[in-house]
Amino acid sequence: MDQDIVQRVKADPNYRKLVTKRSRFGWMLTWSMMVVYYGFTLLCAFDKEFMGSRVGDGVMTWGIPLGLFVILFTVVVTAIYVRRANGEYDQLTDAIKARVAEGGKQKVAA
Repeated sequence: MDQDIVQRVKADPNYRKLVTKRSRFGWMLTWSMMVVYYGFTLLCAFDKEFMGSRVGDGVMTWGIPLGLFVILFTVVVTAIYVRRANGEYDQLTDAIKARVAEGGKQKVAA
C-alpha cells in the first residue's frame, strides 16, 4: 500500500473516531462475554450442587438452561456487533475512503 495513502488514512479524524468507537465497543462486548462464560464455568466448577439441582419437578437441571443462555447470549452479542458494524462503522469507513480518494478535503462525519 502506498505510504502516502496510509498516512492520509491515519491522519483522518474519522479514522481516529472509528478506531476509538470500535475499540471501546469491542472491549465492552468482550468483557460481557467473559463475565457470562467464566461465570458459567465457575458455577460448574464451584457450585455443582446448584448446577445439578432440578428445575421444578422435572428432570432438567439448572445447567441446561444456563448453558442455553450462554449460547443465546453469544448469538445476541454477535448480532449486536454486526448490526453496529454494518451501520455506524461502515459509514465512518465510507467517509474515510471518500476523503482519502479526493486527497483529504472532506468534512468529518457526524
